[in-house]
Amino acid sequence: MNPRPWLSKSEISISPATGISSTCSPNYPGKPRFSQSVLRAVLLRLRKKFSPLLNRPCPPPGEDHIAIGELGEKVASSHLRSEGRRILYRNFRGPKGGEIDIVTRDGSTLAFVEVKTRTSERFGRPLDAVDTRKKELMQRGANAWLHLLGTRDLRWRFDVVEVLLLEGEKPLVNMVEDVMS
Repeated sequence: MNPRPWLSKSEISISPATGISSTCSPNYPGKPRFSQSVLRAVLLRLRKKFSPLLNRPCPPPGEDHIAIGELGEKVASSHLRSEGRRILYRNFRGPKGGEIDIVTRDGSTLAFVEVKTRTSERFGRPLDAVDTRKKELMQRGANAWLHLLGTRDLRWRFDVVEVLLLEGEKPLVNMVEDVMS
């Protein structure tokens, strides 16, 4: 029995403009229509809500900074996917020493992402660790990536994802877009 008899499935569909309409698809009578944009938004919310890496309490801080960095990159990748970005590559190393933690597509923009992970706030924000030397490495990595593509005729930018792993809490993730401008 329908718990909401006033709201039958055959009368509901989702439209991008208003959110809800009362028409049915002629191809599938009795079934609701969902626009791709609404369905995509719902799927992104579900992915973010139920992503194991974004919702798991952080382990106690250890001394292994490599493992902490790898966990931070995994958390950042999950966060980027939950925001609708497409991950193209992780840990790209250019032939001339450049490095990019994550290369993503954000719509039609190529984004070169640096991930900075901390287990405490004692030394400031993770973004503070993106100094001149790190920016040079990011630029070299981006130049190498663009050289491999064979074009620079596209929009691209540099982003930083800050990941704070506090013991017993869910990871805190902050995205800072276009850090080089």
